[in-house]
Amino acid sequence: MMKRLIPTFNRILVQRVIQPAKTESGILLPEKASKLNSGKVIAVGPGSRDKDGKLIPVSVKEGDTVLLPEYGGTEVKLGEKEYHLFRDEDVLGTLHED
Repeated sequence: MMKRLIPTFNRILVQRVIQPAKTESGILLPEKASKLNSGKVIAVGPGSRDKDGKLIPVSVKEGDTVLLPEYGGTEVKLGEKEYHLFRDEDVLGTLHED
């Protein structure tokens, strides 16, 4: 049984964030309104190499919340949990609390 997946090269293992279907006051939200393609970075690879062999590190770190494209990534299931593998350049940005 696998316990941990460590991505290779410039890949990032992400667990998608499930947005709530209703507000704290109990108002049900339409499916489209609550859909923000974001996820939490679970693991990152070491990075890729340029043509001279120098390591180019991944731009995000474990624990970051990232904005993801609507489609793409490779679905990975470890135990009961579902994850997605993305390349570093596929991540659209990082999300921060104000």
